[in-house]
Amino acid sequence: MPQCKIRSFSAKPGEIQANWYHVDASNQVLGRLATRLAMVLMGKHKPTYTAHVDTGDYVVVTNADKVCVTGNKANTMKYARYSYYPGGYKEDLYKTVMKKHPERILQEAVRRMLPKNALGKHMLKKLKVYASDMHPHNSQHPEPLPTV
Repeated sequence: MPQCKIRSFSAKPGEIQANWYHVDASNQVLGRLATRLAMVLMGKHKPTYTAHVDTGDYVVVTNADKVCVTGNKANTMKYARYSYYPGGYKEDLYKTVMKKHPERILQEAVRRMLPKNALGKHMLKKLKVYASDMHPHNSQHPEPLPTV
């Protein structure tokens, strides 16, 4: 009697085809958008997802300054930074970071949802966030990110 071998698919780093997607962040909730972006960067939206290989896609986000938060988070959320000098720990409120560097808010939210290792750092480099509606990635022909 012949036996069937059950084989699982495992992606190899050279076989991955990465797509480019464009997301308009205006009037979207920060956490919901960040989870969707983290899933696309990891590649969990593809059937070829493999945990130890970067199977994700590139994502270009525009209008990051128009992302919104719910509740009283705009007054209570804090972002920490450290200058690596003694006494160099500082905390900034959501409002002040949004005025100075609005792209950092979305990038920081996505970073916290990615794996905490070298692969996660590599995935984060595929996220391109811009505060305005202009971006320099038109030659990659990014498609609109499909909704689930």
